[in-house]
Amino acid sequence: MVQALTHTNFNFPRQTATYVGKVRDVYTIADEYLVMVVTDRISAFDVVLPRGIPYKGQVLNQIAVKFLDATADIVPNWKISSPDPMVTIGRKAIPLKVEMVIRGYLTGHAWREYKSGKRMLCGVRLPEGMVENQKFPQPIITPTTKAAEGHDLDISREEIIAQGIVSEKDYRKMEEYTYALFQRGTEIAAQHGLILVDTKYEFGKVGDQIILIDEIHTPDSSRYFYAQGYEERLAKGEPQRQLSKEFVRQWLIEHNFQGKEGQQVPEMTDEFVQQISERYIELYENITGEKFQRHNTDNLSERIEHNILKALKEL
Repeated sequence: MVQALTHTNFNFPRQTATYVGKVRDVYTIADEYLVMVVTDRISAFDVVLPRGIPYKGQVLNQIAVKFLDATADIVPNWKISSPDPMVTIGRKAIPLKVEMVIRGYLTGHAWREYKSGKRMLCGVRLPEGMVENQKFPQPIITPTTKAAEGHDLDISREEIIAQGIVSEKDYRKMEEYTYALFQRGTEIAAQHGLILVDTKYEFGKVGDQIILIDEIHTPDSSRYFYAQGYEERLAKGEPQRQLSKEFVRQWLIEHNFQGKEGQQVPEMTDEFVQQISERYIELYENITGEKFQRHNTDNLSERIEHNILKALKEL
């Protein structure tokens, strides 16, 4: 079977810190640069599943790289280079402690709040009489605070500024960038028969400059619907066909796992792992409109280390 990269343990020259996330391993170089390795780990219900998914890291990294490059004229971003299909190297920024969530459609968390009777979300008034998956008159920003532990919390623009989490000047700039990025992402998605439903952006500062950090428009941070059949499904109240890892969550639920105490992760067979891998490749091809190149997965760790070391010499 094709190999998957589930962990890294590199030690680079001038390395000053390491961070292991659910999916990404991040190495800090000379307190100035970040080396982000997107592994093949997969998480659901805040749990990292026991088996890696071949090509998943490559899919996520290459989608993010493509969209960082496609939006660099809107907002400067952290990316310097992508020396390997699973790696991005970029500038280290001081993160602004707010996630800019932007929604074009009433779905997910926003729909659950709406269905419960709420008409204010993060300080934004929602129109009456809407149905699930309906398009908003215009996109809305529903920010969340970056929680050190547990789930991120909804917060309003006014609270962010009043609490001094981000200055008013910086927040206005982040808002401006968020609307423009979402507009560009929407246009690119439409070219490939997709609807960019909602997504999130993270920003940081290098000196006085605000830059876009982390990744954008991947199926891990964004929700996409297929445009074809959207209106018919909406009219009938049927679920939309979407591009996301929702199918993995559904499989886990069917096997009595939702990350709760005492629950066991069901066995992931080779066939199921391959199925997830193929779905991620399908996501890549739909979102980018390009054929996915399956890079050789033999000696993955050695290949990645070699490519990173070569790139670091040029910094």
